[in-house]
Amino acid sequence: MINQSKYGFDDVNRRTFLRTGTAGIGAAVLASFLKPGLLSADVAKPSIEKWTGVVNPLHHAAKAKRVIYMCMAGGPSHLETWDYKPKLAEMHGKPMPESFTKGKPIAQLQGAKQLTCFGPQHKFQKFGQSGQEISEIFPHIGSVADEICIIRSIMTEAINHDPAHTFMNTGTTISGRPAMGSWLNYGLGSDNDNLPGFVVMMSTGKFGQAQPIAARQWHSGFLPSRFQGVEFRSKGDPVLYVRNPAGVTNDRQRDVVDAVQKLNALENTVVDDPEIATRINAYETAFRMQTSVPELMDISNEPKHILEMYGTPGGDGSFAANCLLARRLAERGVRFIQLYHRDWDHHGAVKVHSAGTAAEVDQGCAALIKDLKQRDMLKDTLLIWGGEFGRTPMAQGDGRDHHIKGFSIWMAGGGIKGGISHGATDELGYEAVQDVVHVHDFHATILHLLGIDHLKLTYKFQGRDFRLTDVAGNVVKPILA
Repeated sequence: MINQSKYGFDDVNRRTFLRTGTAGIGAAVLASFLKPGLLSADVAKPSIEKWTGVVNPLHHAAKAKRVIYMCMAGGPSHLETWDYKPKLAEMHGKPMPESFTKGKPIAQLQGAKQLTCFGPQHKFQKFGQSGQEISEIFPHIGSVADEICIIRSIMTEAINHDPAHTFMNTGTTISGRPAMGSWLNYGLGSDNDNLPGFVVMMSTGKFGQAQPIAARQWHSGFLPSRFQGVEFRSKGDPVLYVRNPAGVTNDRQRDVVDAVQKLNALENTVVDDPEIATRINAYETAFRMQTSVPELMDISNEPKHILEMYGTPGGDGSFAANCLLARRLAERGVRFIQLYHRDWDHHGAVKVHSAGTAAEVDQGCAALIKDLKQRDMLKDTLLIWGGEFGRTPMAQGDGRDHHIKGFSIWMAGGGIKGGISHGATDELGYEAVQDVVHVHDFHATILHLLGIDHLKLTYKFQGRDFRLTDVAGNVVKPILA
């Protein structure tokens, strides 16, 4: 277990609070009498030390330094994207064999008088030298098929959107636990003091139901709040009030921040509250972001051919624009970048809608892989593409329902073996049956690629040692390069 007290993150217990809480008020008042120059140079500015993480040194050699996680919110159908099932095509319109579904949860279709097979709605073709079978609706990703590993045997435990997102992000359906990006921020730290270590961006498409994504999906939970994700907006200023108001110079802003920091530091000497240290860090990071964020967003120096490769002029709020910004964030040392695209909830018209949504993300995903590779960054940047669950092989009108027993994701770069497929669902695409990968295994593998033993990255909370993988998880070794 990692002893977080060594790193200054112990919680203040009730006894300590009662003993020191009122003393803190008195100390502050006393200081105001004894130190009229409280905000002057006689109170040292609090030092802001670079957070290098508790896993230092790493548990083993890392293959990846950072993660870009492309979250396809809504649950893409594996049957229209990455998992071709010719047998299901043959059985289109016929009753689904009860042997596949009896006694198993199938969301809104539960209890239906008859479940009907619904064949794949798009053709699949082989791409690349590896011959990866990919749906025709992803021609751009098909062009980089030799870089990606398709995992066709993912299983999860939550059948509705919000708890399923929570499970994919935190390893549990219980709200309030730390997100994966927060665990990595805590474990590894950030390579850039001027930007958050965990950044989230969101885009919304036009072809599916855009399910809401709660901000707690990137919360730090019981970890100190300095490790939570920061949402960047896709249009305009990415962070509200990041620019100084008219008439306020950086020097004047620096004076205000220094004054607030000194007050916080004075309070912290009395109560020793980890959230005050977080507040000090947040003020400092916010000030630094006032110069670093505008530079990040200024893509005027991006060559025309790069913008054309992504298919965006930038700053238009599209998924492709967010992919470009993800590359720029990765270049600047941001540890965990999460891109949500809210357009994959296809309960109806799955053929038309999946094609439309795929077109919204296809070019940006492929461009990100190509761009990172030409900059020699793909080798240490782990890319992930996937939703919170899959879709049923049974019809829901002309769409598909939520499904947890087997679906697909893909990974690339950062120590992943490209040009391969791993695992399989049964012949109708209902359940993962070969080399099954549970979400806990998925998390364990991500941590492993970043040099972390998932069993050793823990945090004591309410008397228990918690970890991202809970009490399970095995590294999926066959997909490692």
